[in-house]
Amino acid sequence: MIKFTILLKRNSALSRQQFVDHHRNIHASLFMSVPIVKTTVRRYVQQHAVEFQMPGLPPANYDGVTELWFDDIEALGRCFSDPEYLDQVRPDEAFFLDLHACDFVVSEETSVWNSVAI
Repeated sequence: MIKFTILLKRNSALSRQQFVDHHRNIHASLFMSVPIVKTTVRRYVQQHAVEFQMPGLPPANYDGVTELWFDDIEALGRCFSDPEYLDQVRPDEAFFLDLHACDFVVSEETSVWNSVAI
């Protein structure tokens, strides 16, 4: 299983709440409407930063995280190179994200411990 983790930095023209609302209520539906997404993405999770300062640590650099799971690296590649994704979803990402300030990690997930049944 391949996991694609995206550390999200919002477009500075949007407030935190506008970013969260758009990501949850507009972008998620748009992303899931693309047929290649439905055939390649196995799990899709959004996380949005809460306002909290950890003692002794600098402020968070990111406004949220998106996690996507795929069967293999080829499925991830098919998803994000799909013409319909590039035509419909990528422009929306450019609207609500600062794409050049986001970070990305493609990894193989290893569960070390889980006390909660999912």
